[in-house]
Parts: sequence; structure tokens; C-alpha cells
Amino acid sequence: MTELAQSQKISHYSPPLTRRQLLKSAAVSAVGIGAIGLAGVTEAKSTRGIVGQIAPALNVSHWIDGHGETTSPFSVAEHRGKWVYLKCFQDWCPACHSVGFPNLQKLKAAFPDDSKIVAAVIQTTFEGHSVNNAKALRKNQLRYNLNLPFGHDAGDSSLPHTAPGRFPSTMVSYRTGGTPWVTIIDPSGVVVYDGFHIDIDKLISHLQEHA
Repeated sequence: MTELAQSQKISHYSPPLTRRQLLKSAAVSAVGIGAIGLAGVTEAKSTRGIVGQIAPALNVSHWIDGHGETTSPFSVAEHRGKWVYLKCFQDWCPACHSVGFPNLQKLKAAFPDDSKIVAAVIQTTFEGHSVNNAKALRKNQLRYNLNLPFGHDAGDSSLPHTAPGRFPSTMVSYRTGGTPWVTIIDPSGVVVYDGFHIDIDKLISHLQEHA
């Protein structure tokens, strides 16, 4: 099994962290913009995520807009100058519904327009393809009243576990650990946060002050 496959062979659900872990601050290095001090949790010396790197283009072909209509792919590059919040989920992921989507609702309530921060949601299906399918996009838009672009990024489940193309392209290029996963990109296009958990209230407070 390759290192990449090993890093991505995880459960769709990550156990809740302790209060002490949730209060830890994610160490974000100064990458031309200075450390922004977002609170969250990342694994020490983890091979997951691409913090400090320029966010790669998303290779996701199927997208719907906030009204459920097929639309052009969401482009990270087109939103340079703004913060970008990428949310990865799977429909059957319990933590996506108990934490991930409610956090996104809080973010959109705090920033109802796209003047400072834009958000996009991607279903990165690496298991349970019959459930975590494209139909789940609109279902979750309506369930959480999220007028946001939703994309469906499914790997080829017919391939062996270690084969190239087995995992969704977003998981590979952003080195995500599964779902729920949050990636935050700063206005210069640099990834400044990657992880399963983030203190959404502290993020909102930070963006309100600095964005």
C-alpha cells in the first residue's frame, strides 16, 4: 500500500475530540501574510493537508449552484483577493451533519454575501458510492438551506485500493484525510488551514476583524 493510500484509508467518521484538544490552536506558519492564529486541531507531523502551499485548482466536473441547477465548476483562482472556505463531506458521515454543516450555516449567517469570504462544498466520495452520490448535493442544500455551490467528486470504486484514480481528485491534490474536512485559503491563494475540526466561532471572529 502506498503512503498516499495509507494516509487516506480512514473512516468517514472521526471520534469527537476532547475539550482540551478543541482549545488547542492550529500552528499556521507565516507564509507571506503572517500567522493568522486560526483555532482548530491538526495532527502533529501529519502528512495530511497542504498548509503553506498555493491551493491547487479543483478538478471536479459536476457542480450545482445554490438553486440546484448544473453550473460551471467552482474555481479557487477566480476568488483571489477573498478568503475561500472549502467544505468536504459525505452524505452518510455523521460528523458532517452534527458539526460540519451547522458550522457552515454559522459562517454564512455571519457573512451573508461573498464580499469577504466565499464557500463551496464538495462531496468527496471514497466509500459508499451508492449512498454518497450526486443526488445528495441538492438534498443537503435544501436540508441546511445553503445557497452555495456544491460539487460531487467521486473516485473510481472499481479500482484496487492502491490504484491511481481510486480516490477523489480533491482528496489527492489537497491531501485531505476524509470527511468532514475543512480547507481555508487566504486572499493570496495560500492554504492556511486544513483539518477535521475548527473552532468556527473563533474563525468568524477573526475574519470579522481582519478580512
